[in-house]
Amino acid sequence: METATAKKTNKKDYRKLILEGFRTHVLEYGTAPKSIFKFAKELKMKEEEFYTYFTSFESIKSAVWVDIFDETLAQIEVQDVFKTYSAREKFLSFLFTWIEELKKNRSYLLSLYGEGSKSMIAMPKEVAEFKERFKDFANEIILEGKETEEIANRPIISDRYDEAMWLQAWFVLKYWLDDRSPRFEKTDAAIEKSVNLAFDLMGKSAIDSFLDFAKFLYQSK
Repeated sequence: METATAKKTNKKDYRKLILEGFRTHVLEYGTAPKSIFKFAKELKMKEEEFYTYFTSFESIKSAVWVDIFDETLAQIEVQDVFKTYSAREKFLSFLFTWIEELKKNRSYLLSLYGEGSKSMIAMPKEVAEFKERFKDFANEIILEGKETEEIANRPIISDRYDEAMWLQAWFVLKYWLDDRSPRFEKTDAAIEKSVNLAFDLMGKSAIDSFLDFAKFLYQSK
């Protein structure tokens, strides 16, 4: 009788087999397989076995995005120094590490989302789960930034910081996909400059100080 451990191992292996098979197909043909039946046949699997792990090609693409995100978090969180970083430094660390993980899948990503791809005109559906996890991570950074006053707590606007950080990450992705500079040096510069600008805007500015002072004067009357 197959043990629970063996079943778990087999399940993990089949999931990996499907993900690798899908990426290989996209790399070889420049597009997703025509049907799940044909794809399962390529992998020497029954179609019903495929549905144990994924329900569609969109769910496979979603899993690729989530796996890249999870691996990025694993890479940065294993570093003891990451815990001592400021909110700005943590976001920079995430983006630089994320790009390194994306590089491992660049040809695959270019095939599906590269220049001229309709998938990047509007945000593709398969990034929804990745976006949700990213915003959870972003909100942790935002909360830490507010506690240390690195990020200003502004009415209404503060509630949209996570969406702004997501749009920034998406900008970095699209910039990197189009980047043809050696070692993607332009992407590195874009990350640093865009993050510095974002945190300067989210930080306490002269306008905030003026409003605080005006509020103080009003309440002191």
